[in-house]
Amino acid sequence: MTSTATAPGRLHPADLGRTASVGLRTRRMRAALSALGIAIGVAAMVAVLGLSSSSQAGLLAEIDKLGTNLLKVTPGQSLGGGDAELPVEAPGMISRIGPVEAVQSTGKTDAEAYRSPHIPSLNTNSLSVNAASLRLPAAVRTSMAQGRYLNAATARQPVAVLGWDAASRLGISRIHPGMRVWVGGQWFYVSGVLKPAKLTPEIDSAVLVGYEAAKKYLDFDGHPSTVYVRSDTDQVKEVRKVLAATANPQNPSEVSVTQPSAALEARAAARSALDGLFLGLGAVALLVGGIGVANTMVISVLERRSEIGLRRALGATRGTIRLQFLSEAILLAMLGGAVGVVLGTLATFVYAGVKGWETVVPVLAWAGGLGAAVAIGAIAGLLPALRAARMPPTEALRTV
Repeated sequence: MTSTATAPGRLHPADLGRTASVGLRTRRMRAALSALGIAIGVAAMVAVLGLSSSSQAGLLAEIDKLGTNLLKVTPGQSLGGGDAELPVEAPGMISRIGPVEAVQSTGKTDAEAYRSPHIPSLNTNSLSVNAASLRLPAAVRTSMAQGRYLNAATARQPVAVLGWDAASRLGISRIHPGMRVWVGGQWFYVSGVLKPAKLTPEIDSAVLVGYEAAKKYLDFDGHPSTVYVRSDTDQVKEVRKVLAATANPQNPSEVSVTQPSAALEARAAARSALDGLFLGLGAVALLVGGIGVANTMVISVLERRSEIGLRRALGATRGTIRLQFLSEAILLAMLGGAVGVVLGTLATFVYAGVKGWETVVPVLAWAGGLGAAVAIGAIAGLLPALRAARMPPTEALRTV
């Protein structure tokens, strides 16, 4: 006598979700502790990647302050061996280069500066008198220590701004209204003193006047002697390649361009090294959470042998049992992963705020952390699920 049995239908996704959550709801404490384990692992990954990315952003910002994206364009030597000149239009032409963010310039004059006309002409204090563009301080990463910088009005008048060292050599510690210095055989009013320009020490020892004032009062010919170029940090080397030809299209060989700062190489090396380190630390953190899920699911199979036997006796297939325990492991990992992402993100915001860093939580941290938690949960629950599915109903029911 033979009999046929119809195969049971597949579980509806909603029924599968309820079935998978039974083990978690009936063993809430163990499920909570297991979820907490993987939450800590994911939180560690998110926090490690988030804090590391934030600290990396802070480090790169500090390196950028050293002038990684600052290039200087100066005249070179002419074919005859004499000093060349940059075209008057050089700053404007350079500003048209796409990645260039700022272009400012200075032009050296033949004038000399003294505290008063009674100072012997030999006591120049190694000061230079330069025409300067109106946004020079921002380009060379400095600002005013006292007073005000040149503006559109004062740049046309006999008004000067002193570099930090220039003010010291002239014996000026504090400026006051009406203060003057003797420049090029006439009085110039002092409107301010710059803070030290660490990237451009030549600015510190200079007396700066406006381009129009230099032409009017100091016989300046209008040719810039130094053009300061700031570009996109990632495009510095590409910008440097075209600067000479752009500044002087007719004679690019007569243009000298500084090499990118050594800090630029340090920036790239720091970014590469930190990225690899952070990914390694995140992987270790996730591995710890995966082991916790695997341990929980193995114990769950051992404790629920009677349930497995009863379900098999009532007609549940091996596939159904396997899917139940696998879904339970994935659900457990998903809950823990979600909690871990929230905790790790909060930790990143708090710590980065305390340190004064820019808060950076990369997509790899939260999306990758949650996705990896689910994947590891599935892998960790696969073996216990297979073990539960292979368990004979009669053997499982002996524990009832």
